[in-house]
Order: sequence, then C-alpha cells, then structure tokens
Amino acid sequence: MLLSVTLISGFNQGLLLPLLAILLDQRGVSSDMNGINSMALYVGTFSMMFFIEKPIRRFGYKAGIISGIALAGTATLLFPLLPYLWVWFALRIAVGIGDSALHYCTQLWVVSSSPPERRGRFISLYGMSYGIGFSLGPIGINLIDVGHWIPFALNTLLFLLVLIFVLSLKPEYPDSSRPAAEHGNRYWFTYRTAWFALLPAILYGLLEATMNSNFPLYGLRIGLSKATISMLLPALGIGSLLLMFPLGSASDRLGRKRVLMFCAFSAGLLFMAVPLAGDRTLILFALLALIGGLVGSFFSLGLAYAADLLPRNVLPSANVIASMHFSIGSLLGPSVGGYCIQYVSASSMFYLLGSAFTLFSAAGLLFRHAKGAESDQAKTFV
Repeated sequence: MLLSVTLISGFNQGLLLPLLAILLDQRGVSSDMNGINSMALYVGTFSMMFFIEKPIRRFGYKAGIISGIALAGTATLLFPLLPYLWVWFALRIAVGIGDSALHYCTQLWVVSSSPPERRGRFISLYGMSYGIGFSLGPIGINLIDVGHWIPFALNTLLFLLVLIFVLSLKPEYPDSSRPAAEHGNRYWFTYRTAWFALLPAILYGLLEATMNSNFPLYGLRIGLSKATISMLLPALGIGSLLLMFPLGSASDRLGRKRVLMFCAFSAGLLFMAVPLAGDRTLILFALLALIGGLVGSFFSLGLAYAADLLPRNVLPSANVIASMHFSIGSLLGPSVGGYCIQYVSASSMFYLLGSAFTLFSAAGLLFRHAKGAESDQAKTFV
C-alpha cells in the first residue's frame, strides 16, 4: 500500500515539473522566471514541514496520506483549467503541501518499522517505488499533443485509484516522545548527532528540481526535441532503479557513510562530463543513467543512516529536518539553475551540481560519529 502511494507521488512530480516548464517556455516565459515559478512546489513542501509533525503524531499516518492525496490531486486537475502564471504558482504550492504530507508519512512509516540489519534494503524498496513513478512521469509529456488537459487528468485519476488502497490501511501512529523530549532541544540533538546523514536530502532535492525544471530548458537550448527530452529525463530514474537495491544492500554490509561518499564523488565527476556530450542522445542517456544510479537513492540512504545514528522516537524530528533540507535544495535548484542558463551558460547547471556532490563527499571526511556521546544524550529522549 505504501509503495503504491510512493509510486504515484513520484509520477506526479516527475510529470509536473518538466511538463509545466515546457508549457511556460512555449508561452514565452523566460528561463529565470520559469525557474522561479517551479520553486513554488518546494515552497509548499518547505512550509509544510514547520507544521506536519504534531498533526501526524495526533492523527496518524493514514490521515496524513489521505489529506495529501486530496490536496495534490485536486490542485493537479486545476492546472489546465486555470492557465495563469500566478495561479500556477499557487497551485504548485498546494501540490507541494500535498506531496510533502505523502512523503513524510510514507518515509517515516517505512523507516521506523524497518529492522536495523535490513533497513538499507527496506528503504531501497521505498526509493525504487518513487523512482519508478518519477521515471514514468516525464513520458506523459507526449500526451500534450492529444490535449493539454490529458496528462493532468491522468495524474488525478491515478491519485484516486491509490486512494482506494489507502482507505483499507489500518491506522498507525509514530512513536510518541516523552515530555522531556518535547520540551528539550531534540532538533539540536538530531543535527549534532546526524548532520552528515541529513545532508543527502539537500543534494537530492537540488538534483531532482534542477534536472526536472531546468534540463528541459537546457535540452531545448542545445537543439533537442521535446520527445527526446521526455525520453532522457527517465534515464535518471532508470539508473536509480538498477542500482538502488544493490546500493541499499551494500550499505547494510559496508556502512552507509562509505557508500554515500563514494557515490557522491563519482556522480560529481559525471555531472561535469555531461556538457562534453553535447546533443549526442545515447551518451547523454548513459551519463544520466549512471548519475541516477549513483545518487538516486541519496534521500532514502540518508534517512536510513540517520535511523542508524538516532533513537527511534526522535526519527519524526529527523524526518522533518530531512524534508526541510530536501525543500531547501529543491528551492535553490530551479532558481539558481534557471539564472545560470539565462545569464551564464546552459551547461553551468551541471558544474553547479557536480561541485555540490563533490563537496559533500569531502565533508564526509570531517564527520565522526561519537557513539558514546549519543547513548548518553539519547537517554533524554527515551
């Protein structure tokens, strides 16, 4: 049930980001304004993180998922009916709030219920489901030729179908925190203990938003067709699907920090190689697939690593921080990427992404997890 929710949520984001970017470009909206409009989805995601923890603790995962489906599905259906730039900005915020509720509930439910020795594999299944949906989403761009409203209607229909499954779920709730934890500095404790494990969320947000919002614009600038762009974007997801489970299993055996550092460094080099491929479709597809394979599981592996480092009943707070980090990366991606395309060069977005992942790998050399210190502080929260 949870994996089906995750799949449709991934499809929603994978379709809307490039679809809306292309529609706005066709209407003559500049790259930087296009990027700013794309930010709205992540404004909704980011703002929701300030309020979501307490309602989910009180009403449970199921209520949060149903609310998210209702909001995101309704807003998606309204895009073709209200084709105004400022309205689309508001609708993207609504979609972001709905998707935020879906991701928060499904991520936390999966991570908190996974046994530690198999957490990497369990969270990989979650990531694979999102990746499948995210990879299929851009293919819906081709339905524009039949009618501009059809991709949006299809997306809403999928939300309605998954809602039927969700209604049969048994309500469950996050582990409750004791009053000491509620009034203590649990967010500071989370950052101090697991800051490196929470950084992958920023990078994953930066990757996802930049590629889905700005890559269509990059592709158009170098002469790629809409059909080619719609086939290249899923390469990230395809690569992610191929390597996500093996990387999750490897992180169970070799340690999540090592896997994260290796993947980040390798992906950083590949990002910087993308402009060298020019408009050669097969090479672009191969590079994007390799990048997706290496860092497509960054968010889920980061959450699994945080779950290794933190006591279980602090995980809701860690999930809030990770989701906020994802939103920060997602907010920066379209705006900075759009600005770079407009005023620097079309390929500068790839140097930005490559530098970010390389710096993260280097930051891993500074992270030292003090197990004894964590055990002493954790007593406050259990």
